[in-house]
Amino acid sequence: MFKGSSSSSQGDLNGFLDAGSHIEGKLKFEDTFRVDGKVTGSVISDGDLIVGDRGEIDGEVNVRRVFVSGIVRGQLRGKEKVEITASGKVWADITTPRLMIEEGALFEGHCSMGSGKGAKASAGTPEKDRESEGKIARMPGMKG
Repeated sequence: MFKGSSSSSQGDLNGFLDAGSHIEGKLKFEDTFRVDGKVTGSVISDGDLIVGDRGEIDGEVNVRRVFVSGIVRGQLRGKEKVEITASGKVWADITTPRLMIEEGALFEGHCSMGSGKGAKASAGTPEKDRESEGKIARMPGMKG
């Protein structure tokens, strides 16, 4: 389904929000949930979240792994991994030990990778970190 994921580590899909649907509030689930509609609020799980091409989340996401092909705005925490595909657009502060951004994706915000389990310490100095605050990370070929 996604690069680097095996079927044995990917849980069963136990929830789906189709395009044209909108949930406001708190979404909790087990295993894997796919969003092709819109969620406004928070998404909390120890499972995996898939934000499809037509999916949109405005709020706080706190899950094991998240795969973004649609839009996410707000706070984004992937306890193990955050992956933004070429069609993904993320305006959020990200906290995760592993971040993958495909060419063509859009990411605006801050990313913290030093506090996750197994994350490596930053090679930068506090002065360098302060200098880079507020700068936008863009992949080659990204528009916007």
